[in-house]
Amino acid sequence: MSFELNKILGALLGAMILAMVTGIIARALVNPEELAKPAYMVAGVKEANAPASAAPAGPEPIGPLLASASVANGKAIVNRLCVACHTFNKGEPNRIGPNLFGVFDDSIAQGHGDFAFSSALEAHNKQKWTPELLNQWLAGPQDFAHGTKMTFVGLPKAKDRADVIAFLDSLSDRPEAMTPYETKPAPAAQPGAAPATAATPAAPPATGKPAPAATGKAAGNPAATPPATTPSATAPPAAPHQATPAAPAPGQTQPPPGK
Repeated sequence: MSFELNKILGALLGAMILAMVTGIIARALVNPEELAKPAYMVAGVKEANAPASAAPAGPEPIGPLLASASVANGKAIVNRLCVACHTFNKGEPNRIGPNLFGVFDDSIAQGHGDFAFSSALEAHNKQKWTPELLNQWLAGPQDFAHGTKMTFVGLPKAKDRADVIAFLDSLSDRPEAMTPYETKPAPAAQPGAAPATAATPAAPPATGKPAPAATGKAAGNPAATPPATTPSATAPPAAPHQATPAAPAPGQTQPPPGK
């Protein structure tokens, strides 16, 4: 082996050792901390520390928000997030995803120029895209149809989903009225509400004493003067009538008592 080749291999080995030592020193000086979760969530990727066995909670009902849904805001959201994969005008070709003109209340995973839907979405082909199903789909496509080719992570805000649904409804020759799908939110329970019935206090036990006489002082009217009461004179009980025996006649003897 020539001397020149030895110098080349030695230089390479020295560079590798220098790079390794530099990395160790830099890591010891900087001491970086691992992030608890990714700073930027890639579409379609769930958090690593999310429990796999936990069933996904359903999205917030969309009915109470449809009355105030904005078609213009829904169009702005679609133009920002969806036009890379979908077309929306009538007669336009499919892209990575199908053309979405007339998708509202249309059969799921059917038609759309023979677009190749995933088997996960075709499992729902007996259903139609109602506002509630669109709400579930827009909240999390993978939760609605696990394994679908749709990699979009979803819209977390219910108001944004309602606006997009209103925009999708407008993509039709005859847009449907949203009124049949609108619902009112359930009334919220008020904390600390008093019970409907109050317990009636028990009557005081009888003591055998007469109740005190009314004073005539009405509640809430302290100025009322009690009426003057005249005590009734109690007449002594009449003595029983006793007959006075008559004086005996001369020559007669009074019989003894009890005979």
